[in-house]
Amino acid sequence: MSRRGLLFAMVFPLCAPLCGDDAQDVWGLLTEEASALSEGNTRAFLAGFDPSMPGYEMLRMNVSALLEQNQVQSSIELLSEEANGGMRTVDLDWFLQIVEQQDTGGLTRRRERVRCRVVKQGKKWRITALEPISFFAPPVGGAGEQPQG
Repeated sequence: MSRRGLLFAMVFPLCAPLCGDDAQDVWGLLTEEASALSEGNTRAFLAGFDPSMPGYEMLRMNVSALLEQNQVQSSIELLSEEANGGMRTVDLDWFLQIVEQQDTGGLTRRRERVRCRVVKQGKKWRITALEPISFFAPPVGGAGEQPQG
């Protein structure tokens, strides 16, 4: 297990304030998403999303470029969660630390409230909406730049 994976394994029990099987499954999905970014695994990150979600193509392009050009450390904290049958709306405090792999090795830190709508599709939960998608875009203007929108 990688050091980052170990960190998530240690932190997960402390950060799983949601209760019930569905809520734990949703939290598991979201922590897998954060872990996939830290591991630089675009495919694993996108696997948790419904490809028909609005903005999916932009998200795919952003995350692909982000992980191709940078090393990323990603962590999430639950801010709020609303359940409505087979759907949950989750607000996360998402933190990214982005280190450029080329040239200067610049460092960018991002922290933002990210809202996800997660829907149970068959036996699996999938993210069907995410805002803001621009949070996952690669830095453009150098170290410290924050995404717009």
